[in-house]
Amino acid sequence: MFAKWGSLAYRRRWVVLIATVALAVVGGIWGLGVFDRLSQGGYEAPTSEAARANEVAQEAFGRQGGDVLVVYDTTDPGKLQQIAGELSDLPADAVLKVSPPFPSPASGKSLVVITLTSGDSNTQLKQYDQIADRLQVDGLDAQVGGLVPTQKAISDMSASDLTKAEAVSLPIVLILLIVIFGGLVAASLPVLVGGLAIMGSLGVLHAVSLVADVNSFAVNVASLLGLGMAIDYGLFMVGRFREELAAGRSTPDAVRRTVMSAGRTVLFSATLLVIALAGLLLFPQGFLKSLSYGGMSAVAIAAVVSLTLLPALLAVLGHRVDKLAMPWRKKAAGGAGNQTTVPSEQGWRRLAARVMKRPVLFALPIVLLLLALGSPFLGVKFGEVTEKVLPEGNPARVAAETVNNDFAALSNAGFKIVITGDPSQADVQGFIGDVGAVPGVGEAQIAAEPAGGVWLINAGLDQDALSDASKQALRDVRALDGPGDEVLVGGSTATVTDSLDAIGEKLPLMILLLVGATFVLMFLAFGSVLLPIKAVVMSALSLSATFGVLVWVFQDGHGASLLGVTPAPLESGIVVLMAAVVFGLSTDYEVFLLSRMVEARGRGASTEEAVTAGLAKTGRVITAAALLLIVVTGAFAFSQITMMRFVGVGMILALALDATVVRMLLVPAVMKMLGDAAWWAPGPLRRIQERMAIHEDAPVEDEKLPQHV
Repeated sequence: MFAKWGSLAYRRRWVVLIATVALAVVGGIWGLGVFDRLSQGGYEAPTSEAARANEVAQEAFGRQGGDVLVVYDTTDPGKLQQIAGELSDLPADAVLKVSPPFPSPASGKSLVVITLTSGDSNTQLKQYDQIADRLQVDGLDAQVGGLVPTQKAISDMSASDLTKAEAVSLPIVLILLIVIFGGLVAASLPVLVGGLAIMGSLGVLHAVSLVADVNSFAVNVASLLGLGMAIDYGLFMVGRFREELAAGRSTPDAVRRTVMSAGRTVLFSATLLVIALAGLLLFPQGFLKSLSYGGMSAVAIAAVVSLTLLPALLAVLGHRVDKLAMPWRKKAAGGAGNQTTVPSEQGWRRLAARVMKRPVLFALPIVLLLLALGSPFLGVKFGEVTEKVLPEGNPARVAAETVNNDFAALSNAGFKIVITGDPSQADVQGFIGDVGAVPGVGEAQIAAEPAGGVWLINAGLDQDALSDASKQALRDVRALDGPGDEVLVGGSTATVTDSLDAIGEKLPLMILLLVGATFVLMFLAFGSVLLPIKAVVMSALSLSATFGVLVWVFQDGHGASLLGVTPAPLESGIVVLMAAVVFGLSTDYEVFLLSRMVEARGRGASTEEAVTAGLAKTGRVITAAALLLIVVTGAFAFSQITMMRFVGVGMILALALDATVVRMLLVPAVMKMLGDAAWWAPGPLRRIQERMAIHEDAPVEDEKLPQHV
């Protein structure tokens, strides 16, 4: 199949080239409209008790709580009357209600709570834009915060960080590619694929936004994965094409063989990563679903462009792919054959021999190190997206901190309890007494006059809303016998707890999907039962070490000041996203390494010889691919948003660990210890694999060729 497609791509190169570029560009131009449709919602589980409590309260009492909080530096009655008068003129199509200024004599400040007309986060952002410039009052300092201004700040910074990350990473990536390939034309091809992949994914996200909410972070994820994977795939394809030409093959044959070998690797990698990202669709949160849409579209389009545009471009360029070569490339080309790859391969061969000479001495310390690095994850705590993801000094964060400190009674912390069924006031009062007696709960009181048989109760908390004591208080309150037909407990603590419960419920299914897909695909590709199991274990070790370090820094605060982040519980959705991406990428490198080992094994090599050949042929390209992806994803480590900084730092850690310690040291050591058992499969499964195998062994003469970059 791949050989036929390679031949077709050569014969129809201009049609394929023009069609691919046109579709990507048109999709990208249309996709720019997604930026006007991005939201900041979707973190809650929509069918949870907390969500239902909010829905019932809104139906009975209208929208509760403030979307925008404005703190003015006065308690003077005359000034407060002036504030109320000016804010009464806010547009009615954007503002549902404005509370009277609430003074805090102890702080000398007053708080105004503004509720917007819409409950949709995307519409709220637009409504806030209508009133943002009208919240200032002459002669007074005003701090503007609350949920919607915080979301606005996150959205704006997210878009700004994305632009900066691409502006920083692309030139560095191009320079590295020039060094790796030794030529400007060859180096520019992966970058071109990356740009088109991003444009195409924007078009897909715009289409998705027409029928579902798309969180703004989905664009960041699409950009990160689209550019990163396209560059990796381009590295594999362009490198292999140049080798085929260097071996004396014609351009048509070089294109065909490139697609047949590197193209299969690209498709396999993309399939595994798309399946991993599809696992996010199992969770009910809209935030995770939108990240899945962004990630899957970016990876899939990167693979499609790599398998269509690149072969067509290579067919057009032919030997001109080496135009604008650097001096070291010209010198190498003038020598005999392609001997510049020999020292590199010899270095990897010596490393493999050293590791396999004492496999236990290498494997045991590495496993213990990875487990030690992962141990902080045992104490992980999960939270929600708050103003703390913004940098210190940001106006929205400062305003939120002021409200929490000076107007604690009006903050969003606490329980919002909804009682249905028209219970008597006496029963409600008795229940309020029971709630107030729960350890960890502060004062409980009726928040509004009952409406339609529904009562609303607010209950404060003695500690932080996400502390262990507050979570236990939530469980205790929910366990109380309440009046009426139904008692629903909502609020910040309940929302986060219910979201975590929903993730915990679906997480085993996601793990089963990842492990099952990896096992099936790798078994069909390699015909071994133990190799897929080993791959899953290696990926799990790498993943646990990465998350352990992230908890140690972002939650426990070690070195957090150096990164400019505020230690806080981790956002569960970002952790799940990272797990899917890191697992997919680590399996990708494992497959690339194992494929070379299996090829050598198929030619009759012993296990030790196969491992040595695999490491020698792939060591350089895996290192180069990881380095390029580190640059692309690492640019997000400088984001102003803590969540994106978390992703950037996490990807750097995961890629560095996986492409070096795990793939280059631990995998050869484990393969040596497994010996011939590594290639074993039961007879019935072996026969199934032989009938359904999804790989085609490269021709024997390929072993004599310089492999990849």
